[in-house]
Amino acid sequence: MASEGRRPLVAGNWKMNGLRSSVPIVEAIRDGLSPALTDKIDVLICPPATLISSCVAAVYGSPVAIGGQNLHARPSGAFTGSISAEMFADLGATYVIVGHSERRAYHYETDDGVHAKALGARRAGLRGIICVGETMEERQQGRALDIVRAQLAIGLPKGATGEDTVIAYEPVWAIGSGRTPTAKEIAEVHASLREMLDKLVGEEAHKIRILYGGSVKPANARELMAVENVDGALVGGASLVAEDFLGICRAYEG
Repeated sequence: MASEGRRPLVAGNWKMNGLRSSVPIVEAIRDGLSPALTDKIDVLICPPATLISSCVAAVYGSPVAIGGQNLHARPSGAFTGSISAEMFADLGATYVIVGHSERRAYHYETDDGVHAKALGARRAGLRGIICVGETMEERQQGRALDIVRAQLAIGLPKGATGEDTVIAYEPVWAIGSGRTPTAKEIAEVHASLREMLDKLVGEEAHKIRILYGGSVKPANARELMAVENVDGALVGGASLVAEDFLGICRAYEG
């Protein structure tokens, strides 16, 4: 339940999926959003870097935004295979995901590295979506709140604002598993993150959106988006099917 004037954001993360033949998915999402809905929410698709330019062209003149999935903290240099925030911005992207759990797990990204990347996103004028989340083991140990608060405390740049920063809570154990935390569990984490934001950035905390991610589907979107302090969703697999992603967006209708 987005409040305090925060505008909900529904963001799709395609991960390592999609070829040029996938661009019509973005076009279908663009065409399926009613003006009444885009008056209420922001919509974002984060395709692979290879498709950024094509997707930016596909949504030109529409309310749909395009973002990157990862970035190098530096603006340029001898970093073979890496992509800077400036490169994404040059292609027309306006957001970038930072510190997704898959980056942390498979590419050994640290909280300090997430902090540096979030600063890089800000430097280039992109909105950084900083991801936090606990593993099942950490939750079973009763450490979920401690883990996400620590990730936020280190990863969030000083002076973060609602204009340049979004937080996404994605319990690692729920991503792609079909398992979803209860509304009570989500509310507890989001409330704790909001409290931590207040300590870190003061009044600006009320302007920073906190998304929920982890097996969000059309069937559960309305319930999840109604949870206190949930300001939208970071959607994985369902964002690769236009009607499923639109179904999640439509949780905000009415």
